[in-house]
Amino acid sequence: MEELEISVSQEQGRAPVTIFHLKGRMNLGTAEQLQARAQETVQAGARYLLLDLTGVQSLTSAGLRAIHQIYQLLRDASTAEGDEAARKAQAGALKSPHLKLLNPTPEVRRVLQIAGFDMFLEVHDNLKDAIVSF
Repeated sequence: MEELEISVSQEQGRAPVTIFHLKGRMNLGTAEQLQARAQETVQAGARYLLLDLTGVQSLTSAGLRAIHQIYQLLRDASTAEGDEAARKAQAGALKSPHLKLLNPTPEVRRVLQIAGFDMFLEVHDNLKDAIVSF
């Protein structure tokens, strides 16, 4: 079975941010691994998650589904963001304050854009800007 390397670090923005540094492929073989790690992290109290995609070589529909499920998990875990805000986010009027993406490769960025994920998730090109955005 393929593995997706996930290392975790913490940074302090206006809120504590948990960063998943991902390396490998995000596909059917690794999506559940990412989802499980995110579930554990959110259950432990994390509310702001940054996915560092620098080391992700490819992103399939299963990887997209995993990112979307993490978005849902964080939205559901946050009592501050209501259903109306979530509807606006899905309509592209509001981007998630809880989940953001960092430094995708051009190929991965293209997949995210084609799938419309850039409509509800901020994509940052450097760590400092990403942390400050939370």
